[in-house]
Amino acid sequence: MSLSRRSFFRTAGAAGVGLLSSDFISARGREAFAAIQSSAVAGYRPQGAAQARRAIIKISSNENAYGPGPAALDAARSLLGPAAGRYPTNVPDLAAAIAKHFGVEPQNVLVGTGSGEVIEAAVMAFTSPTRPLVSALPTWESPARTARRIKASVKDIRVDADLKLDLAATTAAAKGAGLVFFCNPNNPTGTVHSKAAVTKFVEGVLAASPQTTILLDEAYYDFVVDPSYATGVPLAMKYPRVIVTRTFSKVHGMAGLRVGYAIGHPDTLKAIEPHKTGDLNVVSAAAAAASIQDTAHVAKQRDQIRTTLEATVRTFKEAGCRVSDSQANFILADVKRPAKEFREACEKMGVMIGRDFPPLTNWARISIGTSDEMRVANDVFKKVLAAPQTTASR
Repeated sequence: MSLSRRSFFRTAGAAGVGLLSSDFISARGREAFAAIQSSAVAGYRPQGAAQARRAIIKISSNENAYGPGPAALDAARSLLGPAAGRYPTNVPDLAAAIAKHFGVEPQNVLVGTGSGEVIEAAVMAFTSPTRPLVSALPTWESPARTARRIKASVKDIRVDADLKLDLAATTAAAKGAGLVFFCNPNNPTGTVHSKAAVTKFVEGVLAASPQTTILLDEAYYDFVVDPSYATGVPLAMKYPRVIVTRTFSKVHGMAGLRVGYAIGHPDTLKAIEPHKTGDLNVVSAAAAAASIQDTAHVAKQRDQIRTTLEATVRTFKEAGCRVSDSQANFILADVKRPAKEFREACEKMGVMIGRDFPPLTNWARISIGTSDEMRVANDVFKKVLAAPQTTASR
């Protein structure tokens, strides 16, 4: 499901001029919304207005708390006039801007209402009861949830001891699969695989199973500092069975505007497109087209968030906690007690963190908020980690 034009402008009408504050546009992203759809997501509760008022700091959904950059906001404001009364005609302009950014053709770009919509459409296009989805455990749950909803089989491959995707086991499981979902950096671990490892994996899967499609999700690409990492876009241009997805919900700070896209072979994107259900609004398309060109702002956001992330990592390591090697805008920490217990203790002190990610039952995911938010949050984490546990750790 995705935020439609009608839903957006109904909200816009209620918000009035306040719509164009970065707080509104960054709003809340697909991850929080999608989790409502499944009671199987342990530890997740819909966050209503009363709860939001109680919670001072929300760092639970990997959003960019700084919101969109100035170029995106200016582009959005420019279209909240008579143009907002017309159906959008500027989505091709966004596809062209994305294509230019990557050095590909517009026909290699499929835009959606968040990358989640495109990923779910890919699951529907390529999986079935006889053509399974292969996915890590844990990883972003939406693809597996979609596969199960359409009665497709799912092969979950547990992450390895370093909290990285087990590429050897995934390659073996991919034979005969319809789709392999490869989140790199992975959510919730934040770990990455190198360009060389991804290339070897892709070529190994395609050699053994030529009809299997591989989806490389790069939602957190812009946060990566590991020099061995690189985008999979060249692989998507070389192999028709490879797709790369990205989103404007993370470093671009536009989770509330719902914009994402896929890059791949035109025929592969055409197979996905009929399964899409959303439609970008005129404001979202304009803001995203401006944001992807604002590379200076993106770099500033990346550096600012990375600095804050490193301070948060120190908080947990000083408390004796193991922390994943995160290359994203969140961390995953072994809090040495059930994550549910840690989460509830933090919430009582005004900080909302991520849901459970089985089978990593003692690991808590912490999204990185603003530097001011994280100063407060880190003080809370120190207090909670220093307090006696109320249940036995497993």
